[in-house]
Amino acid sequence: MNLIGMYLRDAMGKGCPVCRILRKYEESEIETILYEHVNDPGVREKFKESLGLCTYHAWKTLKEAYSDPLLGPLGVAIIYEHMLSSYVSSLERGRIPEEGECFLCQLMEEKETNTAEALAERIEELLPVYEDSESVLCRRHYGMLLSILRRTNPDAAERLETVQLEKLRVLRERLGSFIDKFDYRAEEKPTKDEISSLPLAIEALEGLETGVTVRKTRGRKSRRGFPWR
Repeated sequence: MNLIGMYLRDAMGKGCPVCRILRKYEESEIETILYEHVNDPGVREKFKESLGLCTYHAWKTLKEAYSDPLLGPLGVAIIYEHMLSSYVSSLERGRIPEEGECFLCQLMEEKETNTAEALAERIEELLPVYEDSESVLCRRHYGMLLSILRRTNPDAAERLETVQLEKLRVLRERLGSFIDKFDYRAEEKPTKDEISSLPLAIEALEGLETGVTVRKTRGRKSRRGFPWR
């Protein structure tokens, strides 16, 4: 197994391995921006195209900055002072600037696609690892992987379907047992696996909160008539 395969295998602990890779990547990119690229002209232009970042990534970046004592809010303040100045200048010229694509969202979408494709390419090595692990692919990333495999490796796609369904059945059973333990007649407390079944069930359906999953939700609400962009 090569380095990429080992990286994917190591992500198979609990929950969706793709989501966890994406969350780690997102946090790493935000940290890199704040440590190294606050005054980088190329990165600054990318910010300017979208007047900073999308709502999700803007607030996440500020939260990350405040949570790291070596960073603090200065880097974010420098970025957004520039963005605010650009916005004011546009308004002074009588023009409302258009909001472009958040470049962190673009990076996240590329990473998501690359991760799903890398997993599909190594499915023969990684499917047994996945089957024996506590990982459960979220609905979004299971669908992405299954779609690729149905085109490239139909046999592996069928095996993945079987493994995924069994994992979800086990998770459903643990969650049901967790609920039962709240009955006043229950004599046992929930086990560690039963307690973890609730967040894992949410993750299996909704994924972890990252730029790509928030973007998916925002788009769905927009189609229902909410004024989300």
